[in-house]
Amino acid sequence: MSEDTVRSVEIERTSVGQYVVRNTRGGSMSMGAGGDASFTPVELLLAAIGGCTAIDVDHITSRRAEPTRFAVEVTGDKIRDETGGNRMADIRVEFTVRFPEGADGDRAREALPRSLQQSHNRLCTVSRTVELGTPVSIVETGDDD
Repeated sequence: MSEDTVRSVEIERTSVGQYVVRNTRGGSMSMGAGGDASFTPVELLLAAIGGCTAIDVDHITSRRAEPTRFAVEVTGDKIRDETGGNRMADIRVEFTVRFPEGADGDRAREALPRSLQQSHNRLCTVSRTVELGTPVSIVETGDDD
């Protein structure tokens, strides 16, 4: 790993089942077990999948025309099976995108299907990682105190 390829977040416990997630740029958000309005880890996974594709598609299509509506809904089934344990299945990313009438809007509408495919097949790091499967290492570093 090199400094320009590493991505990271830090998660700090604030109380039982409540955490704050921080990125290296100073952003933060709350995460929890689902007992309040905080995002759960599964919701963040869905948001990451949808958000990654949304960013790709937005950058490609908005060069042609500013959308009048751009919404993404990501759904999936949280299941538990005997062999695989807890996991998400049947993840679906649904885009509702509208562009203004006219030549620029027509060009954006024409670019939309291809941009969705490009993101899904090549550009979106998050969904590519989920679909291809990447090993995750869990490591304990011990107590620093």
